[in-house]
Amino acid sequence: MQSEYLILGIESSCDETAAAVVAGGVRVLSNVVASQIDIHRKYGGVVPELASREHLRRIVPVVREATEQAKIELRDLDAIAVTSGPGLIGALLVGVTYGKVLAQALSKPLVAVNHLEGHVHAVLLEAHAAGRSPQLPAVCLIVSGGHTILYAVRADSSNGAQWFSYSRIGGTRDDAAGEAYDKVARMLALGYPGGPIVDKLAAYGNPRAVRFGSTKMSSGNPHDFSFSGIKTAVLYHLRRNAHLEPEIEARRQALARGERGADQLRPLSSSETLDLIASFQRAVVEDLVSRTLTAAAAHGLRTVLVSGGVAANSELRRTFETEAAQRGFEVFFPSRALSTDNAAMIAAAGHARFVAGERADMLLDPSANLPLS
Repeated sequence: MQSEYLILGIESSCDETAAAVVAGGVRVLSNVVASQIDIHRKYGGVVPELASREHLRRIVPVVREATEQAKIELRDLDAIAVTSGPGLIGALLVGVTYGKVLAQALSKPLVAVNHLEGHVHAVLLEAHAAGRSPQLPAVCLIVSGGHTILYAVRADSSNGAQWFSYSRIGGTRDDAAGEAYDKVARMLALGYPGGPIVDKLAAYGNPRAVRFGSTKMSSGNPHDFSFSGIKTAVLYHLRRNAHLEPEIEARRQALARGERGADQLRPLSSSETLDLIASFQRAVVEDLVSRTLTAAAAHGLRTVLVSGGVAANSELRRTFETEAAQRGFEVFFPSRALSTDNAAMIAAAGHARFVAGERADMLLDPSANLPLS
């Protein structure tokens, strides 16, 4: 049985200020996320300087709320885990600095966690809590607004501790999948972030109405992704169909009035636009699923983990589950709440590293491009 160590996780890699308390690496006692979407929405994306300022403003109350919800005092903690990268350097600096100060003030160990490893542990944490243990090694697809990357995940055990290791299989050569969603949503005046609204509106369109060719990798790693071509195809489609511009402008005005829900934007979207949205989503989802399962088969792995913000996409989940079952793979997702950036996943990953004896010192610096290994 795992030790019931209490780990405080702190996550500030992008635009979510988050703190969570996790016991034993699997029991989430609290998971608090302060979103900045409303702040960045009018810019159509995250503004790094504004994100850093909001992290500074919110991190103390978020940590306080996390401990209150967990019904513990800070002195009850066994360790503090903090995201040290990758991400926006200013945003990371806020979390790392606060984590170091807190650890020093409480005389508690500090554990540095890679944000991408956190996404892996978001899947493992909930699977273990539900009594399901994904068989490792496995392939993990981390897919979000900032990342689309495939890793082989391995684990070795000794003396009650697990050491996780990661090797990169492939990744996007240009836009991340979530970034492509945001850019297409911007072209169509669907608001920010683009993923959730595209997913909702796609249900009302014909996903086979607009043909997007599959991305061909002429050279290099066959397990890489590329989404700039699909995004550009949408742009050219809109240029060829200028009659869609009036409804795009109507949606733009609706967004300015604060009308952002699918029930508000759908009446302003023609069947032609809904077909385009559904076809775009189908192209992205099919590419993600096909390349992930192909990579898993090529590496002789039958377990697939899918995590990151885009893992909350309903069509992606359905397609993965269907294709995986047909091809003999077992696929695991985190809940939608743990798909997006959160601190419970950082605490869970930090727990594994803490039990394995890893500690960070007060010289810890964040890294915007921290590799996962």
